[in-house]
Amino acid sequence: MSGSHPQPGDAGRGHPPPASQHSSGSNPRTRGKLEQRSERSYVARRVSLPIQSFISTEVFSGAVLLLAAVVAITWANSPWDESYSDLIHETFELKFFGVVHIEEDLQHWVNDGLMTLFFFVVGLEIKRELFRGELRGVDKAALPGLAAVGGMLAPALIYTALNAGGAGEAGWGIPMATDIAFALGILAVIGSRIPPQLRIFLLALAIADDIGAILVIAVFYTDQIALDSLAVAALLLALIYAMNRLGVQDTLPYLLVGLCVWAAVFESGVHATIAGVALGLMTPVHPYYGRGKFLPTISELLDRFRHARQEDDTEMAEQIFGQMEDVIEGSEAPVDRLERTLHPFTSFVVVPLFALANAGVPLHGDIISDSLHSSVTLGIIIGLLVGKPIGILLASWLAVRTGIARLPHNVTWPQMLGVGILAGVGFTVSLFINELAFSSQEPIDQGKIGILAASVAAGVLGMTTLLAIGRRAALQPGAHRD
Repeated sequence: MSGSHPQPGDAGRGHPPPASQHSSGSNPRTRGKLEQRSERSYVARRVSLPIQSFISTEVFSGAVLLLAAVVAITWANSPWDESYSDLIHETFELKFFGVVHIEEDLQHWVNDGLMTLFFFVVGLEIKRELFRGELRGVDKAALPGLAAVGGMLAPALIYTALNAGGAGEAGWGIPMATDIAFALGILAVIGSRIPPQLRIFLLALAIADDIGAILVIAVFYTDQIALDSLAVAALLLALIYAMNRLGVQDTLPYLLVGLCVWAAVFESGVHATIAGVALGLMTPVHPYYGRGKFLPTISELLDRFRHARQEDDTEMAEQIFGQMEDVIEGSEAPVDRLERTLHPFTSFVVVPLFALANAGVPLHGDIISDSLHSSVTLGIIIGLLVGKPIGILLASWLAVRTGIARLPHNVTWPQMLGVGILAGVGFTVSLFINELAFSSQEPIDQGKIGILAASVAAGVLGMTTLLAIGRRAALQPGAHRD
């Protein structure tokens, strides 16, 4: 949340929207720094720049996530399976300012603690998309927003129809989620064979899907609420808002208050990751020095710096350097700076650790056969593989048919079907809701098998469908959108 207080009417004026952290290249600011360093550093030129370009692709982040899941499954089914179980159930305790005492196993520390950072970044992405991105304004948000609603309702209804009144009925939220990293990673593999507007649509749909999943977690997967702790969390969030309005820019105060917000939400009974979302949504979306303010300010400082050098006033020159650093830092919106800083950590550390701690389902004994006859597993598989594409396609068609929205330029209905199938890759958030929905291990394992099977199938079917459509379009260059 640390960042400059935005100035009404000025902040961000003239700035183009920042590249999404899901884009297939490195963040422009990060790459700019490396390019500048490459002029004087062989390592930056030959090592850092290529690595940065490679690891910032969705393909790489998706591959790391997949690798972590494979390691978890392999470990849980190896001769060392007991060591896997012992590790994720190892207990750790935290005493927070002498007031809060939290004792949880490693799996819950990952799910309740580290995943708060993941949901904080999700909150940052939602804030950016709502104010400057593909969800800004009714005209832009209508199609992906309604498609996301359809893509959440249809799987939930299918799952409920198969599990109503049974032991697995609480898992209706599991097949509602779409995994952004995997879905966009598959689109990145397909590359130029699909129009870029389709990728933008999937990103906007996934962000809208995240909003729905967060609401579901907050409202339906909270057992009991301690109103006093929730009131403390609300007061702390109000304090953060006041700090933003007063122009507090140092990171440390926000970090300390943010930790207190997390502890208060944890104690309230609302899932602690919701604190991350709330903090992300409160982060300023505009820079202090928008382009209308940045250029005059930096020009004045350059003039003063030249004068100081002419006068041989070294102390004043260094002071002006400090002012320039502040202006340049303030030209980046806090929401962009935090996302740029945290996104690599959440993509390559937090989410893979989550997969490692949660994807390890044993596949021996009666678990597979039980899952094949389980309404939980069946509801998740049908929900993700059938409900997702049907819900997305039907909601999109109704939105276009009624004139509420339009298909993106160069995007066809068959491609929308391919994206709908691809959105059935649930994985991360589905696994997360799976852990919240059930209290006993049997339905949790059955849910994991359903999520893993459906996500793999949706990824393969979605990519195959889009590749086939791309080849057909290449043979018919004059084809146009329906």
